[in-house]
Amino acid sequence: MTPLPVSFVGIGAIGLPMAARIAAAGHQVTGVDPAPGTADRARDAGLAGVVASVDRAPDALVTVVMVATPEQLTTLVDTALDARPDQAGRHWVIMSTVGPEAVRTEGERLAQAGAHVVDAPVTGGVARARTGELTIFAAGESTDLATVTPVLSACGTVRPVGGRLGDGQAIKVVNQHLCSVHIVAAAEALNLADALGLDPAKVLGLVETGAAGSFMLSDRGPRMLEGTDTEVTSTVSIFVKDSGLVAEAARAAGADTPLLDDARRRYLAAVERGLASRDDSRVIETYRKTP
Repeated sequence: MTPLPVSFVGIGAIGLPMAARIAAAGHQVTGVDPAPGTADRARDAGLAGVVASVDRAPDALVTVVMVATPEQLTTLVDTALDARPDQAGRHWVIMSTVGPEAVRTEGERLAQAGAHVVDAPVTGGVARARTGELTIFAAGESTDLATVTPVLSACGTVRPVGGRLGDGQAIKVVNQHLCSVHIVAAAEALNLADALGLDPAKVLGLVETGAAGSFMLSDRGPRMLEGTDTEVTSTVSIFVKDSGLVAEAARAAGADTPLLDDARRRYLAAVERGLASRDDSRVIETYRKTP
């Protein structure tokens, strides 16, 4: 394998372990993130360095994007194109969950500047990011996929889904529909166990290995039982955003999503309780009566 120079934009809870896996695979990775404290975390994770903005990053063949929102993606592309209007020969890999429309719009802007763009959102959460076992829904030209696969493979299993930008994001929309609903279902079930006078921890251990089990039940369930201050791996606000992307895509397609709509109301209720920056498992607190 030939080591590739990589800029990794967004080295937060899931981005940092992804960037670390890419660096451990032998690639030269520079983190891009304005958040305080990222330099120390990046160094400890094996990154070559960290800069606050993409226009300050060393020239890289591959730019991996793990920003949080469509608006942040637009700002990132604005900054990159202002700094380097000619993107010829550069490969952009958009791994964020930002929706099909955002990737198509920003991907077209980058392509017009000469860049090669791959739409490659991930699923598996922080736990699988740390072990390099993410699933990656990769859409783009086959030659572009071939160029960036050595980088992507460090993070998990690449599942090519076709050549059309936005199709990876569309699959992630379906994925996030299920994730949004499954987290709320797990919270509701564990609250039910408590209401029935059972020990939720014991119930979780019993049911998670049966037909009712799910990744979200096993991953979020223990943190639901730990309390408000549990480790944050994905915030409530992220699922407000993601469930909103799902709802928006569903409306555009004329699809009926009542379960998603109910789950979204729970995330919004969690925000109203001041839990926006807490772990998404804290949606369980919306089932508890306020004093």
